[in-house]
Amino acid sequence: MTVLIDPPIWPGYGTVWSHLVSDESLDELHQMAGRIGLPDRLFDEDHYDVPQRLYDDAVAAGAVPVEGRELIRRLLGSGLRRPAAGRGRG
Repeated sequence: MTVLIDPPIWPGYGTVWSHLVSDESLDELHQMAGRIGLPDRLFDEDHYDVPQRLYDDAVAAGAVPVEGRELIRRLLGSGLRRPAAGRGRG
């Protein structure tokens, strides 16, 4: 099982953001988020948005840095990816 993080390049809210995903389970993803102090509100159905200030903490906690394309490829391969059109629906 691996938690992956892409580089903090996505601008918004006065910072830049990374994405944190698991290639195995959402439980693993939530555990990692808890270890680095990510609030639940940063969870977006299949990933967490990670502010730049927590990027190094995520890597120190065991997240594997990968490029964005690799992160998406692994997320798709995990079967955990939620299409944008289906997000927010019960």
